[in-house]
Amino acid sequence: MHEGGMDASGLAHRLGVTSALVEAWINGRSVPRPELMVELREVLAPQEDDRRGSVVAPERQDHHAMTPAVWYHRPGHDDGGREFGNAAAFAFEADLEVLAREATQNSLDERDRRNDCPVRVRYTLHELTGEALARFRTAINWDDLYPHYEAAAAQDQKVGRVIQAGLREMRERDRLVLLRVDDYNANGLTGDDYEDGRFAAVVRRQLDSRKTDAAAGGSYGLGKATLWATSRLGLVLMNSTLAEPHEGRTERRLVGRIDLPWREVGGRRFAGPAWLGKPDGEAENTEVVRSWWADEETVESLHLTREGSDPGTSFLIVGAHDVASLAEVGRAHEGDAEEDEDSLERMHHRLVGALGRNFWAAMTAGGDHQPLLEASVRTLRNGVEYIEEERVEPRVHQPARTRALQAFLDGTTVDRLTEAGQVALTTVPLKVPERDGLSGTAGEHRAVLLVTEATDADGRINQVTAMRGNRMTVKTSWVPGLPVGTNPFQAVLLAGRAAGGGAPFAAEAEDFLRSSEPPEHNKWGQTEELRMRYSPSAHRRIAALTTETNRAVHGLVAVPREKRAGGASKVSKRLKISGKSTTKARGTVGPPKLQDLEAVIDSSGAWQVTAEVKVPAGQELWRMSPVAKLEVRSGPRPVVKWAELVAVSNCELADGVLHFTPGSRRAVFRGVTDVSTHPVRAALTGLVVELQESKGGAA
Repeated sequence: MHEGGMDASGLAHRLGVTSALVEAWINGRSVPRPELMVELREVLAPQEDDRRGSVVAPERQDHHAMTPAVWYHRPGHDDGGREFGNAAAFAFEADLEVLAREATQNSLDERDRRNDCPVRVRYTLHELTGEALARFRTAINWDDLYPHYEAAAAQDQKVGRVIQAGLREMRERDRLVLLRVDDYNANGLTGDDYEDGRFAAVVRRQLDSRKTDAAAGGSYGLGKATLWATSRLGLVLMNSTLAEPHEGRTERRLVGRIDLPWREVGGRRFAGPAWLGKPDGEAENTEVVRSWWADEETVESLHLTREGSDPGTSFLIVGAHDVASLAEVGRAHEGDAEEDEDSLERMHHRLVGALGRNFWAAMTAGGDHQPLLEASVRTLRNGVEYIEEERVEPRVHQPARTRALQAFLDGTTVDRLTEAGQVALTTVPLKVPERDGLSGTAGEHRAVLLVTEATDADGRINQVTAMRGNRMTVKTSWVPGLPVGTNPFQAVLLAGRAAGGGAPFAAEAEDFLRSSEPPEHNKWGQTEELRMRYSPSAHRRIAALTTETNRAVHGLVAVPREKRAGGASKVSKRLKISGKSTTKARGTVGPPKLQDLEAVIDSSGAWQVTAEVKVPAGQELWRMSPVAKLEVRSGPRPVVKWAELVAVSNCELADGVLHFTPGSRRAVFRGVTDVSTHPVRAALTGLVVELQESKGGAA
């Protein structure tokens, strides 16, 4: 190989660099340093093409571009170790709601902070069949992959069984579902193929979060594993447009990765993962591949063509599936009992619903605040639109909560709720403890609490939805102990940076709460990081925040007794407590009894009940089952099912049975009846709650 009459070895000798580095220049994988350019111009022929800082002649560039991408499978470990799957993927279910939550959170965290524009995320479901499927399999070198999939599927373990189901889907139904996650106005997979950077963190490494923003949702580096977990084939392809150039380029950086279990193919043993890329001439192992700059035709054949030049990444999940049962989808599809769990319609609606539930706040704008996120879902069949693109609108999915947050951003909140549509604001304290023994990291943060009336479209009423800086819903909890007759409401708790730039100790609270979240980022509580960075008792500060929040909600929604006496009495007259139990009391000590009962009929027509139980003294461990019945004038009382039962204090619930904390004399639980089991509307009946001794009685 010669350039300007000199081979690569001679050029390397003249410049004092390695031959491998010159080969990298020639192959277009890197560019010479500026200080070498003067020497290069002197050495190389005048006709060399250095328009992009490359010593590569046009014909050499074309030759490299046409070098086919190949799969590199990591060799088995020399010490005999074997991994039968990516452990990080087992942290989550292959559930579309989980995928939407984790992948969108990652896109939010990677939003390009150089402008105030939102990150735009689009989910595209694409079903391939027939000739379209055949062309795609050719594009991903399926014939090279199939022996590895066969070997993996033959193994009797979880990953092998999932792969077997994916192969069977293609073989028997000639069908493959692709799910593409595109983000725009994001950073993209920047950085070197191997060294520290976003690319290596996502493509090469596990448990590497690389989140530099203090308000980031992710912190474990586990969320990206949901991409591979959602693929029945463990295969994800990536096309990234970079916010910062790498090797002098920004567009169409491609790479693929498969997560497979240990396997033996053709007499060789392979450790697990494999990568699709171009051979890396600088690697010690000549089979190793790295990302490459693809042409538009290749990108199109892999269904990875991006719209426009905005930075960000497209992740293509090959063989996407959803393990959630049909019962979890909701009653919208109840009549379609035989609907395929991976039907395009069902998956489309699941994604839209998940985005609306988890990211309504990030999609809300107000005042001079732009939304942080825009999201949409579309569905194709063999390249033709099947379900048109659906923009996720926060006001459709969470109207009351969206109204509350927008009022905060607009600055139109009030101190007390006096009219319909108002949003009341107060603050609640979070006492942030000292972090890592550093002075100045402790102080009282004032989280913002917003309360407004509930609407039918919000789902369950009388809830507090909590979040921090990236405005992703972290947890939603019910407010206990509400007086009978309380008007239905929704509350939003904005903590950390979400409370606004003027909130005291916002950054410290953000760090504290982030440390208290598990990998799912779905609650605040005790974690190992919280224990190590703060103190073993730091989680009590979060419990205190919950208590203060519930107290503040009571203060905002409680109707003065003189104003609610009439309405409350009407409801309370329709409540009855039954002391009956299914067995006789043991000795002189009777079973636990219902002592107090509060209830309200919510906007959906369900009874919401808060019950206080008097637990007798003694050593017996009682097991009691709460039963709800409708009061009727004659005949047996119809039993209605519980849509929700929650232990509030001094008890636990297991399979609908209450287990009381030993030594406690008072316990509280709450329940919501299932409207679908009501023979008549709640407004036309009374409610009877019984506490029945479960089979087995006291332990």
